[in-house]
Amino acid sequence: MVDLVFELEAGVAGAARRRWYGTGALLSIAIAAALFVLVGYPLAWLALKALQSPSGAGLTVQNFVTVFTTLRYLTPVRNSLEVAAAVGCLDLVIAVPMAWAVVRTDMPAKGVVRGCVIGAFITPGFLGAIAWTLLAGPNAGWLNKLWMDLTGAGSGLFNIYSLPGIVFVISLYTFPFVFLLTATALELMSSEMENAAAILGASVWQTLRMVTIPLVRPALLAGFIIAFLEAIADLGTPLLLAVPARLQVITTQLFQFYEFPSQVEVAAAYSLPLLMITGALLYVQRRLLLRKGYSTFTGKGGAQRLIRLGRWRYVPLAWCLFVVTLSLFLPSLTLLSAATSKGWARGWGWENFTLGNFHFILVEHPAAPSAITHSFVFAAAAAFVAVLVAFLTAYIVNRRLVRGGWILGYAAMTPFVIPGIVMAMGFLAAYTRPPLALYGTAWILILAYASRFLPIAYSTGDSALKSIDPDLEDAARITGAGRFATLREVTLPLVRRGIFGGWVLVMIAAIRELSTAIFLFSANTKVMSTVLIDFSEAGEFERLSALGIIMLALTLALTMVGHRIVGRRFLACAE
Repeated sequence: MVDLVFELEAGVAGAARRRWYGTGALLSIAIAAALFVLVGYPLAWLALKALQSPSGAGLTVQNFVTVFTTLRYLTPVRNSLEVAAAVGCLDLVIAVPMAWAVVRTDMPAKGVVRGCVIGAFITPGFLGAIAWTLLAGPNAGWLNKLWMDLTGAGSGLFNIYSLPGIVFVISLYTFPFVFLLTATALELMSSEMENAAAILGASVWQTLRMVTIPLVRPALLAGFIIAFLEAIADLGTPLLLAVPARLQVITTQLFQFYEFPSQVEVAAAYSLPLLMITGALLYVQRRLLLRKGYSTFTGKGGAQRLIRLGRWRYVPLAWCLFVVTLSLFLPSLTLLSAATSKGWARGWGWENFTLGNFHFILVEHPAAPSAITHSFVFAAAAAFVAVLVAFLTAYIVNRRLVRGGWILGYAAMTPFVIPGIVMAMGFLAAYTRPPLALYGTAWILILAYASRFLPIAYSTGDSALKSIDPDLEDAARITGAGRFATLREVTLPLVRRGIFGGWVLVMIAAIRELSTAIFLFSANTKVMSTVLIDFSEAGEFERLSALGIIMLALTLALTMVGHRIVGRRFLACAE
């Protein structure tokens, strides 16, 4: 009788295990299909387009021959490489002293500086470019007019429509990447080696040059690579500043390939090397971070000693405030001033003050009110799709539900190495024809946003799951709970804050996204970023600035909500 009971129990346990693992296999198949729709299918169509003849008669390599043997197509490549290298170097000059001052010294107002850096981080680069157009346009820019009024000069001092101008503006919105990576490395590094250098008589600057910088060099190189890639893949700033200057970079050349007469196949061929460069450099960046060259062998676990700068502590503060003034305060005040002006070129004064631009944007404009709604709704829906797919992918990978599940994790992170403009081209190639003809609908933007920012959602989901002991889920399984019941009753309540943080981060990124939206929107699916470009082309800078202020307000509000609910590590995956 006892043997019969044990056999029955073993049979029940075996059936439960089979149901458990069978459910995991079905879940893995569903997620693999979702990742194929979001990532694999668009990239496959992009590669096919690159090899397709313009007539569609067959496959050919002529598109690659065309783009890489024609001088006017090679010049944008050279310009992009020059801009990206200059941006990376300038970001190091800007951000490394800031990070060192904030983490390693007794500089005052550190919290203010960190907050302002985050403010620059969430500010869309193309909004900064618009603000600096108003400030440093060659003739009507406010700074140039002030210079001419003060000196009597016949021309302005600055010309933002130039390669140096493009480098300057992009650097103002990419330096936070270098700052965050460098600050994190410095926070993980103990002070013992620096203390030893000080005991041996080294000055602060000698210690910085001979000890601190070598220890954080991997993080510096990684920051340079991230800034380089952000600059080379940026579309908004070059579209606003390079095109008026008759300069071309890779992204603006790709954009022009889609103008009449369109050269879709040539554009696809032109985009693939950009994808390979991005992937190779991100691989190098990841290898550098995995080396953790900033670790020391003191065994102290990161003891910190602040460097006392004495009366010199206000010098790094002045530098930090100068940088955040250029990247955050001055552009924001410029946009606000233009948004509340009847005519931005008339200067300041009560007679020029108006709130009519905001009323026009929110009430009268035929596209702007719906564009604001679309931006919010599309971003929220894309965040839901990305978080759902990413969390379930991370669950499959971390809990090892199926053999080879790690492949799904790599697929979820693949969009990280794909520039937004390239992903948009893939969606345009894939979803403008049956069986999924989505162009002109909201779904193509929602799915493209979800694909573009899937790595953000995956990072948050992966981190949240790694913090949960699998034994809790095993206990639920032993008591007879099914896979989805365990997810619902045990796992999700424990990781909900991390999941919410990923949702908010994806939503913020989608609201400010331009390179994807500008390729995929239609007359009925305009979003704020595309309406901003319309205003810029029409020269309506007052209304453009009003819409820009609304976008900044929405982004800031979402950031504050995320920070309040998730905590100080809200932007951890963005770092």
